[in-house]
Amino acid sequence: DVLQDLGHAITDSGAIVTVAPLPFVQGSSRHLARVFQNLIANAIKYRAEAPVEIQVAAERLGADWVIKVKDNGIGIAPEHHESIFAPFKRLHGAEIPGAGFGLAVCKKIIEAGGGSIWVESEPGAGATFCFTLAAVGTTAVAGSDLSADKTPGMAAHGVILSARHASQM
Repeated sequence: DVLQDLGHAITDSGAIVTVAPLPFVQGSSRHLARVFQNLIANAIKYRAEAPVEIQVAAERLGADWVIKVKDNGIGIAPEHHESIFAPFKRLHGAEIPGAGFGLAVCKKIIEAGGGSIWVESEPGAGATFCFTLAAVGTTAVAGSDLSADKTPGMAAHGVILSARHASQM
């Protein structure tokens, strides 16, 4: 799962990651994991002075789910809200490592699944990355046995947080 893959970065940064119950959505669990991994890694990378806090949640919007990854990092000026999703676009110099490709990958994955992705942010106020995916049905609950559910699609919660980690959050 994503939190396990990012375990060292989460531990080293002292990040607190809170994951609300997430929905069942259409798409590839491998691709959704990549989106979550990029967004959470960026939240850690672009942190402010305060301890890193990352919240993952979802809300229903018609036939879609809006999934949000919110952080308390350095934020992004409104004039960059669209350009950050372009390949190789970086807002910071060499002091923050990276190739500027992660958000472009997120955009490609989400749009290929028929969704959209955007950011809500102001400098110094953190960032909330939001993306839509088509709803499938039921909401997964932290620690639930997702393998017993017969609903088609995948559980976003299962991608980011396995049942073995749920009790730790």
